[in-house]
Amino acid sequence: MSSIKYFILTLLLSLVIMPANASVVDTKTPIDIMVNGHYIKTDASPFIISGSTYVPIRFVSEALGADEISWDSKNNTAVIKSNNIEIVLPIGENYGYINGKYVKIGNGIKLVDDRTFVPVRFISESLGAKVAWDGNYFTVGIDKDGIDVPPSLIHDRGFTNDDIFWLGRIIESEAMGEPLEGKIAVGNVVLNRVKSADYPNTIYGVIFDDNNGVQFQPVSNGTIYNNPSYESIIAAKYSLQGEDIVGDSLYFLNIATATSSWIYDNRTYYKTVGNHSFYL
Repeated sequence: MSSIKYFILTLLLSLVIMPANASVVDTKTPIDIMVNGHYIKTDASPFIISGSTYVPIRFVSEALGADEISWDSKNNTAVIKSNNIEIVLPIGENYGYINGKYVKIGNGIKLVDDRTFVPVRFISESLGAKVAWDGNYFTVGIDKDGIDVPPSLIHDRGFTNDDIFWLGRIIESEAMGEPLEGKIAVGNVVLNRVKSADYPNTIYGVIFDDNNGVQFQPVSNGTIYNNPSYESIIAAKYSLQGEDIVGDSLYFLNIATATSSWIYDNRTYYKTVGNHSFYL
């Protein structure tokens, strides 16, 4: 999904699930869900309301070993059954029932694109699991003894937290002050080089590649070691998840500050994003 489309989705979600002057909805942060050390895949993206991470109940419940997840159309409720636990979730309300007992649910139960979302801590703890939040990499970690995550739900992200960290660092040092789209574009260039036979095959290797001289100025001036900002980590995750802003571009520069004309003299111009021009 392009970053522009993502922001449109953010607006639509806020209109669907949030009345005026209510809690703040964040659909920009790319959130991963882990259950017992496995990343799980869902068909709808988690989002955050006032610091509470919302997840689609079906996938999380199935990953936690629920016996049945059903929809009661007559009462407009989702129902989860697991061993001796029954959770009833009335759509649009700020409460639910666990074995018939009324339970308050902070920002309520949401229905988005026919998917029921609830706070991850509520659903996980109701099903006997523990929850932790990794704010560095935007990952919900859920652990529950005595269950195996169904193989059909396990997802290989294809990248590590170390990849996110170093890609976030080069994005931060090269694109500080650029719009999110510009930050993602810088990440695209690094990942395009990783895929190219002409460059090292790791993010770290591409960043510190000096076979034809230092490739990125932040390596020379030391700013590569600055910690990445929140938005640079977001951009890194979007890039690693396949967000494509600049196609097969392998080079970028700020023409206003560039000290060499080699790139625009020798490479094919692709597009400009923010202050950077990108070349194939």
